[in-house]
Amino acid sequence: MTSNEYRIRELAYQIWQSEGCPEGQQERHWHMACKLAEAELQASAPQSRPRKPVATRKAGPAAKPVPVASAANGEMPAKPAVKKPRATRPRPTSP
Repeated sequence: MTSNEYRIRELAYQIWQSEGCPEGQQERHWHMACKLAEAELQASAPQSRPRKPVATRKAGPAAKPVPVASAANGEMPAKPAVKKPRATRPRPTSP
């Protein structure tokens, strides 16, 4: 007995038990088990279809260049203005 026939026999027995052990349903159980075993084999077989290429990460916006001292005058460019967060006032309490 091959391993495939052994697996079909196991599946047919499980089907028979799950249906309450009816008499005279051997052929139907065997055919159902054959279909299940075939589906198991197909699911476990390696797929021969080509895989999609792995997506690569898209490049984000280009990094801004770091300001460098001008060779002509040796001075650094001014820093951009940075906004400070607004100070919150405490709410007045009612007496």
